[in-house]
Amino acid sequence: MDPAPKPGSDEVVTLVVKHLIKQGSEADYEAWLRRIVRIAGDRPGHLGVDVVRGKQGKLALFTCVLRYRSTDDLKTWLDSPERKTLIAEATPMLADGDKTEIGAANEFWFAPLADSAAKPPRWKQAVVSLFVILPQTLLLPFIWGPILRLHPFLSNYVVSTFLVTLTIVLLVVYLLMPAATRLFAPWLEASVKETL
Repeated sequence: MDPAPKPGSDEVVTLVVKHLIKQGSEADYEAWLRRIVRIAGDRPGHLGVDVVRGKQGKLALFTCVLRYRSTDDLKTWLDSPERKTLIAEATPMLADGDKTEIGAANEFWFAPLADSAAKPPRWKQAVVSLFVILPQTLLLPFIWGPILRLHPFLSNYVVSTFLVTLTIVLLVVYLLMPAATRLFAPWLEASVKETL
């Protein structure tokens, strides 16, 4: 059953879909997944998708993270007849149904892929975030520098700060934080196991 998004929210939201695949259905599921990713990508407000392939026991586990510009755009996709038809097609391949979660864009960075796992402690989340953001705050002003000096408008404090900050945010959200959480996953997961 699909959870209902919170109305009125206009921040970027994520839809996390977890599918555990029956043995022997992996190739059919991969073909289905390519199709639904293409169809979802054409919907208004869709900002991208990441697919993480893993294992749960002996079964293949696919975790798909879809990003949307707003809750309304996400709700439109969740309620669409196209998605309902596609999920109905996939249901015979799924070992435990269509599991979905909705959250703010940054919540997935440290969300565990396994249902039984817990999030790492906040201090470790803070350390990884610091390692991702600090180098950018030191380097990007130097990289932007020659461009910002080309015109007085660009060298204005507010404009230059906006451009540098925008670059940092885009790199963090779409590239560096997802890569960093994969890189540091063993360290993050180790702390979770210690607390269980």
